[in-house]
Amino acid sequence: MSDHLQRFPSHLPYPFSKAIRVGDFLFLSGQIPMNPQGEVVHGDIGEQTEAAMARIGETLVECGAGFDQVVKTTVWLSDMKHFAGFNEVYKRHFQNGFPVRSTVGAQLALGVDVEIEVQAWVGTR
Repeated sequence: MSDHLQRFPSHLPYPFSKAIRVGDFLFLSGQIPMNPQGEVVHGDIGEQTEAAMARIGETLVECGAGFDQVVKTTVWLSDMKHFAGFNEVYKRHFQNGFPVRSTVGAQLALGVDVEIEVQAWVGTR
């Protein structure tokens, strides 16, 4: 395997890596709202967004990064009526400026209302 590619396996029983570093970039798999034990978090959009962002934050730290290094996010909402509530939680995680972002409506796995995918610039090793 190339020394320019590093995989971070997921502890969940699904066929994906939670993150992959390629060169100076870190790509995280989409994160749905889960607690630290991998159980789905249901509740209002604020609770779900907070759970997803917490897991993203944990993965970023595990990979040697943080929210300040996130350059791109893609967000899926089960219904665009959740947009304002999602934004209230989302914006608290980016204290030093926002990444670029796309937000779309979609039917999501396991009946959740939000999924978030991030890409970060982590610089050279």
